[in-house]
Amino acid sequence: MPTENSFHPVLVLVGPTAIGKTALSLQIAADFDCEIISMDSMQVYRGMDIGTAKASPEEQAQVRHHLLDIVNPDEQYNAARFVADAQAAMTAIRGRGRIPLLVGGTGLYLKALTQGLFEAVAIPPAIRAELRTRLERGEREALFAELAACDPQSAARIHINDTQRLLRGLELFRATGLPWSEHLARQQAEGQRALCAPLLLGLHCERALLYERIRLRTQAMMQQPFRQEVEKLLTKGYSADLPSMQALGYRHMVRHLTGEWTLTEATENLARDTCRYAKRQLTWFRHANVRWFDRDNTEDLFPLIERFVQGHPLPSSR
Repeated sequence: MPTENSFHPVLVLVGPTAIGKTALSLQIAADFDCEIISMDSMQVYRGMDIGTAKASPEEQAQVRHHLLDIVNPDEQYNAARFVADAQAAMTAIRGRGRIPLLVGGTGLYLKALTQGLFEAVAIPPAIRAELRTRLERGEREALFAELAACDPQSAARIHINDTQRLLRGLELFRATGLPWSEHLARQQAEGQRALCAPLLLGLHCERALLYERIRLRTQAMMQQPFRQEVEKLLTKGYSADLPSMQALGYRHMVRHLTGEWTLTEATENLARDTCRYAKRQLTWFRHANVRWFDRDNTEDLFPLIERFVQGHPLPSSR
């Protein structure tokens, strides 16, 4: 385990829904004295357990979990709040001499935590009005040339016809004197400092196997206990129109309860939509520096973690 003079390691376990992150996270936590921080945008909600595949009370009793059941379904929870909550949890975990292990499939939360959150910059109305007036007068090429002069990095990644980003880059430079690329670099540095030394681990499997796992989990979920969970939420006054109640599973069960879909239709549609969601998750994580492991072959994962938490150099990821 790390000594007092070593860096502060952070482990992150990601992957698509139904891949088996919970079981592996419990094993990692037991072997490396971790506490788990949920990185799931739905597991924060109280009373939403079955549909979010939340760790069971028995699993939570094995390892201390954070960011579960912290808001009601009608409260707003976003990436900014997650970053603040996760950072507070990591500080507390390190204070107990343990290692934070972030586990989940919400790519936006991972990006916010590792790259920072872009601070809102107040753009003076006069700057905004002037730039838009010039654009309306047909000065797009001149505006783009100005962006290339003050922020060549942003100009290299922005198409001249991308009006929103063109104006944003110019607005930020005019308002702060710093190019957009510098704002983004500072944001990313802030995120890396927050995590200190993250090791990003990912679980994957063949697409057909993942979809079969999703189908089986969906069938197991769409039973009487989940129906009762959703009915209880509705009885408590949580509207079916709430963002939380529009999540996967909950909106499907509501449409069954209202008679719009049979249970079979709701189950089939949920499996289909969950497969689509898993595909989007994999796209998110493809752009992160994740070391991937087959869910059925994780033998090399534990030596890698051991080397990491001891502060030794890691072999290059493939």
